[in-house]
Amino acid sequence: MKISYYPGCTLKSKAANLEAAAVAALAALGIDVEEIDRWNCCGAVFSLTADDLVHQVGPVRNLIRAKEKGAAQLLTLCSMCYNTLARANRIMRDDAVKRDTINRFMDDEIDYAGEVEVVHMLTFLEREVGWQKIREKVRVPLEGLRVAPYYGCTLQRPADVGIEPFGSFNLMTGLLTALGATVTPFDAADKCCGSYQVLNGEAGARSTAAVIVDRAAAAGAEALATSCPLCEYNLGKQQGRLLEAGQITTAVPTFYFTQLLAVALGVAPESCLFELNDPASLDLLKTKNCLVAA
Repeated sequence: MKISYYPGCTLKSKAANLEAAAVAALAALGIDVEEIDRWNCCGAVFSLTADDLVHQVGPVRNLIRAKEKGAAQLLTLCSMCYNTLARANRIMRDDAVKRDTINRFMDDEIDYAGEVEVVHMLTFLEREVGWQKIREKVRVPLEGLRVAPYYGCTLQRPADVGIEPFGSFNLMTGLLTALGATVTPFDAADKCCGSYQVLNGEAGARSTAAVIVDRAAAAGAEALATSCPLCEYNLGKQQGRLLEAGQITTAVPTFYFTQLLAVALGVAPESCLFELNDPASLDLLKTKNCLVAA
């Protein structure tokens, strides 16, 4: 099976561990990932101004690249990329006036009318692979590992592009359960991590992140699983500073859900680029014997 794939900017640099683990895991499941040609940044933040259509050109251009390949679906990993592409796609599918304007902006491109479905990897895994098949493929069950699914802002909002209804965490719960982990629900799974506020209001962003980590720890979680590079930065890479400042009392290592999938399928940890995580993440997997034997 082949699937067209949009990586996005950060997955080629700071979040290469999200992509590397995903590609390796999908290969272990017999799925060939085909990166679309000449992709560009998704735009990172969906324009909230109704008549600011020029900012939809970037995400729509990526959808055109997928259409040119004859793809029915475009796979995404990053929460923000998924959200931005899916919302732009909805405009092109549902709003004839805006669609015409955006297509005319790109007079050197083929017309696009929402023919490609933007799909997040969690949705793809449930729909196209299934939790039972994943369970059967697991080589190193994540037994004894208590993981809290963290969705953040953009996987469920707005409702018309959410991967599942607001307040529901069935997709990541289904995946983690299939991998043998113990899912630990907590009441901040859909709270904002502080997002881009870390750039101009670092103290506030760190306080927001601290609340999320503390609530996960209080619920009994040993780890957080996410699909957003910005969330991983605010909740994971900043944890050392949160501990030093006394804003949290217990560390809760972070993982991309793709990394947990990959190691459970028997992918070697070096293929998951754990060096881009905080060292505590790999250390936790070692203590739980959740890595393939050398």
